[in-house]
This record gives sequence, structure tokens and C-alpha cells, in this order.
Amino acid sequence: MPYNWRDMTAEQRSEALQARHRAGQPWHGPPHRIERHWYHLSGSCYEHAPILGHSPERMAEFERSLLSTLAEPCEQVCVWCVLPTHYHVMVQCRSIPLCRRAIGKLHGRLSHGWNVEDGAAGRTCWHRCLLKEIKTEAHRWATVNHIHHNPVRHGYAKLWQDWPFSSATQYLSTVPRDEVERIWREFPILDMGAGWDREDS
Repeated sequence: MPYNWRDMTAEQRSEALQARHRAGQPWHGPPHRIERHWYHLSGSCYEHAPILGHSPERMAEFERSLLSTLAEPCEQVCVWCVLPTHYHVMVQCRSIPLCRRAIGKLHGRLSHGWNVEDGAAGRTCWHRCLLKEIKTEAHRWATVNHIHHNPVRHGYAKLWQDWPFSSATQYLSTVPRDEVERIWREFPILDMGAGWDREDS
């Protein structure tokens, strides 16, 4: 049956809004189908040691390298955040093997350089890299909130835009404040990320 808001009674409209709210869909505008091939990529330093966060320069270098590395196998690199012990990225990617291979090469190359720099030959730098499929529009927006909120969650910053190694500043400069607040309210992170590694991510 076609979605025709104008022909609905007040009772039908109320029921439709409640159903959409329960499904995590926006209150305004018809629900949109999510494009395929969206993934949440998470990578963690071994035993959550702050190897990545050795210095602001290292974190900036990693952020640049991560984004340029993912640009080739991915259609879009949408949201990201780099922290001292781990990172998160949301990408649209049609070839998971190519994406994994690119990340593996990046980890290997940087690990070697960092171990030389830190005088830690043979050290294991990386523990885990996970790709989780984004299956719904609600899941996608909750992931956006989760990634941008990570520095605040871990106590590195008080506000999203205070953390420099993230896409939060660009996001907040392009999305109207009331829309950002609506997305935060309607797509809460709750316990998203708990247990993916040794500690909450």
C-alpha cells in the first residue's frame, strides 16, 4: 500500500508516527532506504596501549594515512575519529577484502616505523580490526553519534569539536545545530561498542 500522508486520518497519522518512532526512523519526512555497503571499521592498539597516541604528530600522521589509504578501496569515508589507543571510521565499501588488505598494509607499514622510532623492535602494535555492517538508517546515525562522541566518552575532550583528530568539526559546520541535536536524541548510542575489545570503544 502506498505511503500517502494526505489521505490518512488523524488516528492513522498518529499510528504511523508511533510505528516510525519505534523503528528508529525520523519523525519528519518519509523513511529513506539506506544505501548498501556501509561499514563501521574499528581498530585497536595491542592491549590498548597508547602507541597511536605517542604524540599529536603521530596521531595526525595516522589520521592522514588512514583517510588516504581508505580512499582507494572505499566509495566514501564518511565519519572518523582517531584516539590514542584506537580508531573508528564509517565507510561505504563494496570490497571488504580490498579494504582489509589496505588496512593491514597500513598497520604493518606504520608499526615498523613506530617501533624504530620508539626503540621497540618486535613490539606488537595492533590487536584487532573489525568491520561491522551498517544495516539500517537508525544504525548509521547511531554510529555517527558514537564515533563523534568517542573522545568525550573516554575523557579526552569536553565537546566533540574540541578533539582535532575527528570529522566532528566538519559535521557540525555543515549540519544545522537543531538537526544535530535531533539526530543525537533520536539515535542514541546507548551501550554501542561495549565489549568489542577489552574495554568500551
